[in-house]
Amino acid sequence: MQSHQIDYKIIGNSMQMVEIELDPGETVIAEAGAMNYMEQDIRFDTKMGDGSEPNQGLMGKLLGAGKRMLTGESIFMTHFTNTGSGKSQVTFASPFPGSIIPMDLSQLGGEIICQKDAFLCAAKGTKVDIAFNRKLGAGFFGGEGFILERLKGDGMAFVHAGGTVIERELRGETLRLDTGCLVAMTAGIDFDIEMSRGLKSMFFGGEGLFLATVRGHGKVWIQSLPFSRLADRIIQHAPSMGGSSQGEGSVLGGIGRMLDGR
Repeated sequence: MQSHQIDYKIIGNSMQMVEIELDPGETVIAEAGAMNYMEQDIRFDTKMGDGSEPNQGLMGKLLGAGKRMLTGESIFMTHFTNTGSGKSQVTFASPFPGSIIPMDLSQLGGEIICQKDAFLCAAKGTKVDIAFNRKLGAGFFGGEGFILERLKGDGMAFVHAGGTVIERELRGETLRLDTGCLVAMTAGIDFDIEMSRGLKSMFFGGEGLFLATVRGHGKVWIQSLPFSRLADRIIQHAPSMGGSSQGEGSVLGGIGRMLDGR
């Protein structure tokens, strides 16, 4: 199925949104809960599947839903369609601080592989599937696990990443990076995991025991702040439940206790 040809605009810097402009009859698909606002001629329907295969049948939809359950995403996707006679807009927001990456699949070989929670929205006709990582080391230690997400089509797709995003093009060379920093890659890139060299570096270097390696011919997208790293930092600095508050939280915690009458 040929993807709908949608127009878009990226809004903001640290907490970005993507504004999709739809012609009459055009549709964009998105993860459940990603919509920020939409104009009155936009109608949305929650469906099982991405709509890339109209004649898929019930069993095909159930199989696709099962695959999405493996990624931890909702088995349903939301389809937003312009039912009016003129152009209308719908906007989607990234779920955490970072950047939204627009990807024209027709210019990227028709396929990209991304981490399982990176997909935000895409033009209808884009197939959202899963990709199993066959490398044992990458599966156990790669941060992304065995299950990645595959986007196929010839239209626009949008993925989100934490912090700042860097796009690198590899021409046969190898790039090593933190296991959580890989956002997406084109189909010609090989992804694997290697152990850090030297006991001192492994245990005291602060970079972890394993590094991700990407090699081959194609593009990779790297994020500066993986959500797992952000969550770890928040947990480390959050006051413990029922315990004493420390640092900046001590002042806010004291005010909260006063307001609560404690």
